[in-house]
Amino acid sequence: MADENYDKGEVMTQVRQQIALANAQEMLSKMTEKCFRKCISKPGKALDGSEQRCITQCMDRFLDTWNLVSRTYGNRLEREQNAMQSENLLN
Repeated sequence: MADENYDKGEVMTQVRQQIALANAQEMLSKMTEKCFRKCISKPGKALDGSEQRCITQCMDRFLDTWNLVSRTYGNRLEREQNAMQSENLLN
């Protein structure tokens, strides 16, 4: 029975990791699209100074937000795992 619970926990951890990776890929794609649309008025061979600054600021804001969301999500997962472990101990 203990092995069965361990296997379920391992599978859940892998699923969570895959979901987190998929979310990161989606957010990176959205960031690229939004920052490009916002900052690049006429695509060419190189970015001018204002486009470079805009891209940098856009990405900085995105990464700050990403870090906040990641910390919050990590804390939530930790709380849920602790709750599941506590529940398993009671059963």
